[in-house]
Amino acid sequence: MFTRALRAGAALLAALCLLSSCSSEDHLYKTEGHVFGTTVAVTIYGGSQQRADLLGDEVLREFDRLHRKCHAWEPSMLTALNDSIARGEAFHADAEMVSLLKSAEKLSVRSGLLFNPAIGHLIRLWGFQKNDIGAQGPDEAEIRRWVDAHPSLADLRYDGNTIRSVNNAVMIDLGGYAKGYALDRAAMILREAHVKAALVNIGGNVIAIGQPGGRPWQVGIRDPRGQGTVAQIALRDNEAIGTSGDYERYFMKDGKRRPHIIDPRSGYPIDLVASVTIIAGGGRDPGLRSDGHSKPLFITGPEGWQAMADKLDLKQVLMVDARRQVHMTPAMRARIDAGR
Repeated sequence: MFTRALRAGAALLAALCLLSSCSSEDHLYKTEGHVFGTTVAVTIYGGSQQRADLLGDEVLREFDRLHRKCHAWEPSMLTALNDSIARGEAFHADAEMVSLLKSAEKLSVRSGLLFNPAIGHLIRLWGFQKNDIGAQGPDEAEIRRWVDAHPSLADLRYDGNTIRSVNNAVMIDLGGYAKGYALDRAAMILREAHVKAALVNIGGNVIAIGQPGGRPWQVGIRDPRGQGTVAQIALRDNEAIGTSGDYERYFMKDGKRRPHIIDPRSGYPIDLVASVTIIAGGGRDPGLRSDGHSKPLFITGPEGWQAMADKLDLKQVLMVDARRQVHMTPAMRARIDAGR
């Protein structure tokens, strides 16, 4: 583990392409939108403006499809599933939803249930299942009610694409997982179109396809308490970088910052960590892994994050704690140093 103080003026995660990495023969084309409650951008290197626009629009349509399918509180397949669970009824989903839930369950088990998308009732209780977040102070007895119900994705039972739950306290919220899946879907679309290189950014969760001009994409790790970046990272082909932070969806109450990431053991938001960034690479799901795997590290906090990183086989991790101390694995430190 490597720890250092966060210097004043240092700054963590906005995805950038350094134009110096691109040749004069090819250009960058960017398509932007707003999906998953955040800004998204698809940057394509090479080809024509028209082709880049068409591909960018195709990716944004896919994001919109997944957003509408996995939304946690507006009508969606996910809310219909949750309604069926609450009524004790079976729900007929589709193969994509079943696959997504089963993969999330695997991560949940590996993390000792610290990653637990089944605690939607707690997330709603704290006021995070709405667009406008206000200060909340849930009743302790109500918090304890949902904690003691022990909802988990392991409560789900499958018969083909039909899903039921043996615990009607389960309410699924894929806010910490769906963006990563969307990154992988975007990468698949762009690879099938044989783009030279591309960078897809969903609110700071980023995946790289190829290399622009023969050099890696450059991304910055955002300072959770400032305007700049803590470090710059060279992101290689089929690598994704994801950050969980306390600086976008949160409220302040009684002098404490209450972010949307909740410890399923206590039922309370985590206030010891400002952000956790991880890099995942290889395979068919680096986006999914870069999104979901950061949550258990955030919840374990400054004292337990390294053991959890080892448990999840994460080599490249950077944490900024609530005291503005920066912690990182040796592999992440070496990678940052190599980019200087």
